[in-house]
Amino acid sequence: MTERTLVPLDGSKIGEAALLYVEGLVSRLAPGEKVEVTLFQVISPPTHRVETAGEIFDVPYTEEEIELVKKKVLDYLDKAGEGLRSKGAIVRCKVGVGEAAEEIIKAEGEINADLVAMSTHGRSGISRWAFGSVADKVLRAGKVPVLIVRVSKEATQT
Repeated sequence: MTERTLVPLDGSKIGEAALLYVEGLVSRLAPGEKVEVTLFQVISPPTHRVETAGEIFDVPYTEEEIELVKKKVLDYLDKAGEGLRSKGAIVRCKVGVGEAAEEIIKAEGEINADLVAMSTHGRSGISRWAFGSVADKVLRAGKVPVLIVRVSKEATQT
């Protein structure tokens, strides 16, 4: 088992699927093993749309708005980490601002991760080309092993 695992989350049930696998890995460790899991979410994009007089503008969030969003994200990550804590993991929560794949790769270096464990929506074909794949970008450009959990469409319907 790795000592430091980064688990990127996006706030969705699909995104949380990797948590179950990481919890399983943590629970199988030898007693006394120190395991740190960093739950990470990226705020992206840091703008919101405003419509005035029939025109639409992208307006950057203010520092105060970004801080409010970060607080909500940290609250979510803290709650998402309860299962890991119950298995004995040290859980840290971190928020990035920017493009998801780039921020995940940056975070893996910042925490000196041994493993990135993340879920994927499992897009293929045209939708993958149109939307890209954060998991694919992290897998190809990151520096550490990546555990990718693909979630079936049926699992997301429940």
